[in-house]
Amino acid sequence: YMSNPTINFASVTLDCPNQEELADFYAALLGWNKRRFDEEWLAVISPDKHICLLFQEIEDYIPPVWPNEKGKQQQMTHLDFASATNEKEAVKSHALSCGATLASVQYSQDYTIFIDPVGHPFCISFFG
Repeated sequence: YMSNPTINFASVTLDCPNQEELADFYAALLGWNKRRFDEEWLAVISPDKHICLLFQEIEDYIPPVWPNEKGKQQQMTHLDFASATNEKEAVKSHALSCGATLASVQYSQDYTIFIDPVGHPFCISFFG
């Protein structure tokens, strides 16, 4: 009997036109630290160092359209965050002040959908 190898989550990589600007946005939004690994890779890392967002600069980056529209660049992934507080307006104000925009379509009272500065949708759920 052979056991399966252990595979741990390492990171999520987001394409963007300017990695410094998008890393600054997520560092401000989440209160995490930026770390440059080398010329190509810039990260924002959670305080416990268990979650890493990487930013890859793409010269001809095309932002996704959300909600999806036929024939347009669609999202390839989205990020979900959770707030330990139920202070939705404070969380919303913070996200907007960091540079997020509110998505034009909202589906639930339990989470809010935002768009980051380069078009990636993300959600913040409330479990307070």
